[in-house]
Amino acid sequence: MSNKTNDIDATLIERGNRYGPFEGHANVTQEIKKAMQRHSGWKRLNSSQVEALEMIAHKIGRIINGDPNYDDSWRDISGYATLIEKQLNV
Repeated sequence: MSNKTNDIDATLIERGNRYGPFEGHANVTQEIKKAMQRHSGWKRLNSSQVEALEMIAHKIGRIINGDPNYDDSWRDISGYATLIEKQLNV
């Protein structure tokens, strides 16, 4: 096995330990995204707003499926919201 494969495997194990099984994360995240996309207000969002909300959904999925006490996930949510707030206040 190459070093690159070993590095990837190690990363996947590390992420799995932190965020839980990928399939569980994917299920939670996709359900959140589907709920957002079903709402009529979704069509009013610009690309940055859509991406920020999808990334927030991704982070929520990681929190629910994995370690809810990992502060980086919470900080990332705040960061995506702040990016949109800054765009709105330019």
